[in-house]
Formats: sequence, structure tokens, C-alpha cells
Amino acid sequence: MISDRIARSAARFALIAAVMTGVPAAAHHGWSWTEDGMFELRGIITDIYFGNPHPTLDVDVEGESWRVELATPSATTRAGFTEDTAKIGDEVTALGNRSREETERRMKAVRITVNGKSYDVYPSRVPPA
Repeated sequence: MISDRIARSAARFALIAAVMTGVPAAAHHGWSWTEDGMFELRGIITDIYFGNPHPTLDVDVEGESWRVELATPSATTRAGFTEDTAKIGDEVTALGNRSREETERRMKAVRITVNGKSYDVYPSRVPPA
């Protein structure tokens, strides 16, 4: 009897944990939170995070702080952009899709250009030249 209760409690806990951790991930991934059209952003890097779920760059654009999300760490690295590619103070140009939320200064980049070199982190989404 006690082991049945423990097993049921463990199963409920696992289900709750799966739902609680899965919902934010489902909401985060994909492009549903971005506008359809391409958007270009230029500014100075103020912070760099290189980790899961996505590397990010914080970028100062004329006094406003923007968050630029890149691809997953492995896809970003495959594009040639590693955690040593850019540093705080570098100028960056990001091409991608901005958040649908107008008050949110956030975008998902498909291409970033740092120090004159471009990195296509989502090459299939980069518009033709």
C-alpha cells in the first residue's frame, strides 16, 4: 500500500515537473513570437551570453538596450560564431525578426555581422542578396 502511494506521488510529481518545464520551452522555441518581416539592428555589444537555450547579445542602440537571440549554441558554433568571436564594445549588425510585442526590445537573428565578418546562424532563413 505505501509503495503504491509513493509510486502514485512520484508519477504525479513527474507529470507536474514535465508540464512545468515543457510549457516555457514550447513557448520559447520557434518563431511564433517574432514578426514576419526582416529587421536590421546596429549597435554596440554590452553583454554576451553563450549557452543554452540560445546565445544572446545585449546591444546598445542609441541608448536603448536590445536582446539579440542567436541559434542554439551548436548551430551558432557551426556558423563560425563562438564565444570568443566578439567582445563587449564591438559593433554588431543583426538581421532577423523582432518581437511581435512592440514594447519588447528583442529579436531573433538569422545573421550577425561582427568586425566585418558575417555569421549566418539560421542560413535557411537569410533572405537572398
